[in-house]
Amino acid sequence: MANRPPVAHCGRILEEKGLHIVESQDTALHVVVGVDGSPSSHAALRWAVQYAELVGGDVVAVAAWELPWAYGWSAPAVDPTFDRTIAEQALVNQVHQVLGESGAAKVRKRLVKGNPVEVLLSEAEGATALVVGSRGMGGFRRTLLGSVSQQCALHATCPVVIVRGTVEVTDSGAPAE
Repeated sequence: MANRPPVAHCGRILEEKGLHIVESQDTALHVVVGVDGSPSSHAALRWAVQYAELVGGDVVAVAAWELPWAYGWSAPAVDPTFDRTIAEQALVNQVHQVLGESGAAKVRKRLVKGNPVEVLLSEAEGATALVVGSRGMGGFRRTLLGSVSQQCALHATCPVVIVRGTVEVTDSGAPAE
C-alpha cells in the first residue's frame, strides 16, 4: 500500500498503518457546551445534544465559577456565600430542566473554578466542537455577542458554534416557526 499523508478527522490525526487506522488521541468524540443559566446557554445545550447524536459523540456540560477578587474587586479572599455543592446541584438541575431526565442522563456535567473563557477553551481541547450561547448572564444586554462567546470563537482550537437563545430547533433540526 502506498504511503499516504495523515488524515485529519474532527481534530484528530489518523495515520494509515497497513490495514489498521490508528488515532493519535482517544477515539471518543465529545462536544463541550458552556452552561451559565441563560436562555442562550440552554439553547446551546439542546443544540449540542442534537449534534452529538448526529456525530456519535458525547456531551460535556461545563459551568465555570470564580471569585470576585480575581478581577481586583475589594472582597474577602473566600466568598462566604459560595457553596460548591449547591453550585454543582444547580448545574445538574439546569441540565435536567432543559433536557429532561433521560436527556440529562446522557450528559457529563463539570463545574470548574476559573475564568469562563479559559475554562471553556481548556475543556474544549481535542473536542469535536465547543458550543456556547450568544448571550450569557453578563450585564451588557444591547450587545449582540457576549464577551465569552466572542473570545471562545477567537481562541478555540476546535470549531465553535454560537447559538442564539431565541431560536428554537425542532427534532428534525429545522428552525421552529
